[in-house]
Amino acid sequence: MAHSRRGGVLTFFAIILAVIAIEDFLKPFGLEGPDTGIVFFGNRLQGNAAYVGSLVGAFLLLYAIGIWRMRKFALYLACAYAVYVILNLVIFSLIHPAPKTHAEMTFDVIYSVMAIIGTSALAIVLWRRRADLG
Repeated sequence: MAHSRRGGVLTFFAIILAVIAIEDFLKPFGLEGPDTGIVFFGNRLQGNAAYVGSLVGAFLLLYAIGIWRMRKFALYLACAYAVYVILNLVIFSLIHPAPKTHAEMTFDVIYSVMAIIGTSALAIVLWRRRADLG
């Protein structure tokens, strides 16, 4: 059975990715407020340009499905997404001013560390489980 091969860690990550995908699908509607949007290669896209959120959401949904079904393509998406997240964070920090408050700085550091560790850890877990991927 696929679920028993997938295990709890990969099931958790698949669900988290699906939730993030839904959030990204909703970005074009501006439900999070006027100053939010999707950050794509360091640029915050808002308004009409936020349709990119739907594209990222589709990628993440495909990634989640790949994990859920234990498909080999999930490993490739994991590597691509981990690189994308790291590049996105680096480019964003280079082109935008540093946070003004200690609270903003703390949030940025925690968010960045969690994003890098989470995406990299998932790629590593899938790499180690590559023999189980069909």
